[in-house]
Amino acid sequence: MRLPAAAYRKGLTEVSEVVNKKWSRRRFLAARPAVLATWQTGGQVENLDEALSYQRGIPEHKRFHLALRAADTGGRTLIQPRAGVGLVKDQIELLRTLETEGQADLLPTTIDSYTRLNRYSDAQTGIEESAHSGQSLLNGFPAVNHGLHACRLVTEAAGRPIEVRHGTPDARLLAEITLAGGFTAFEGGGISYNLPYAKNVPLERSLLDWQYVDRLVGLYAEEGVEINREPFGPLTGTMVPPCISNAVAIIEALLAAEQGVRSITVGYGQCGNLYQDVAAVYSLRRLCREYLDRFGHDAVHLSTAFHQWMGGFPQDEAQAFGVISWGTVAAAFSGATKIISKSPQEAMGIPTAHANVQGLRATRQVLSMFKEQQGLSCTEVSREDEIISAETTQLLEAALRLGEGDPVQGTVRAFQAGALDVPFAPSRAARGAIIPIRDLHGAVRILEFGDLALDGELRAFHRDLLEQRARAEERAVSFQMVTDDIYAVSKGRLVGKPRAGTRVRPAVGGTGGISDAERGSAAAGTTAAYRVRP
Repeated sequence: MRLPAAAYRKGLTEVSEVVNKKWSRRRFLAARPAVLATWQTGGQVENLDEALSYQRGIPEHKRFHLALRAADTGGRTLIQPRAGVGLVKDQIELLRTLETEGQADLLPTTIDSYTRLNRYSDAQTGIEESAHSGQSLLNGFPAVNHGLHACRLVTEAAGRPIEVRHGTPDARLLAEITLAGGFTAFEGGGISYNLPYAKNVPLERSLLDWQYVDRLVGLYAEEGVEINREPFGPLTGTMVPPCISNAVAIIEALLAAEQGVRSITVGYGQCGNLYQDVAAVYSLRRLCREYLDRFGHDAVHLSTAFHQWMGGFPQDEAQAFGVISWGTVAAAFSGATKIISKSPQEAMGIPTAHANVQGLRATRQVLSMFKEQQGLSCTEVSREDEIISAETTQLLEAALRLGEGDPVQGTVRAFQAGALDVPFAPSRAARGAIIPIRDLHGAVRILEFGDLALDGELRAFHRDLLEQRARAEERAVSFQMVTDDIYAVSKGRLVGKPRAGTRVRPAVGGTGGISDAERGSAAAGTTAAYRVRP
């Protein structure tokens, strides 16, 4: 069903000059001096030719895109943790531990929160206080402040490919320094690193800033240096409907490819229902390939990432290992190129190196047991694939119509209109009108659609499944189900169940409405239940 673009355009503000057009080298180089001037270490990477020369000297076994290509060719799923600390020597020690004891195939450097917000003065204070105390007081590695030489010390000390993982709406200087510093992959995008992480950054602004990042990567590619780019799939991390996360990932892949990026990894965050998770990755890879080819980017190598559960974890470490293992099963069946692993200490805060190693080893054990097993193919997976693909296509086509074929302008207009939306996002650029919920079998469905660009048939599909759950639980479809679902995994279940003595016979017809107060409560619940770590 085609949804009329005119209905969404009514009342929208004009989109700024940002359009989906490849920046010329002249435009990029003209913008570069102002970016490098935002912090004193920017001057260290002024010589782009020197950065390219350094990247060309990195051995093949440390190049991210080559590892991903080899994994896809060989049918392997690689393992990558999350990890970052404030001081250079500690970051080097941490990565060596993950590589040797944890046997990680790919390594991360997670960036601290101050750097993600471009608060470099505060990051510098954190470095100085960490050095004085002898332990990291930052929740990641402040790469911009440490500068070029320190980044090269980190990347040269590791024997595996390393990716920059962060959460930065404006990552221009971070990209300049880390790519010149020897990192061979860079995560994020103008949607996925804005809406889940920031409140007041206009979407047009972050999309423009990420065009700079992607054009930088494109320039590296034109000079023979391929850098992998990875949109952040999980978004807000809690019960994000697959069609939402897949649509955003595909849009960000299109925008990156337009700027010349040649290696793209689209990610997906585990929802919990095995059939739905496997189908979502199947659909994501297939649809993203179709849209890349449609826009003339058939030369782009496409791979996939599966994020183990991003919501609230059980505090008990034995139970946490169960959650980690279940995510690994889904990743293995889906054929994901890589899996982003978690640790048994997720509920407690930033994990220790030892806890990260334990998560890696648990993930490795499960993956090893799947080497000889066949992929998951059944009626349930096929049905979920069909539904997710139909939903994702409707969202993407609505955005393209709103942008008159331009995915950048269409993205801005779609979020303005609510035709695209992200649940529980802090950003003013997202309506936050959609409310996710689980069905009887734990698959993520949609309770409140807002103005999401899905037709009546798909909406009815969701409503029917929610009524099925209501009948089974002998209570009305309500916001209480959403709250129960948000906390369910941390309490040892997938689907939230009513407390004893609280069951109410379901009302006949409809799901009712969600009040503004309940929406606020849901957002607060997700904040308490999880921390989004890229």
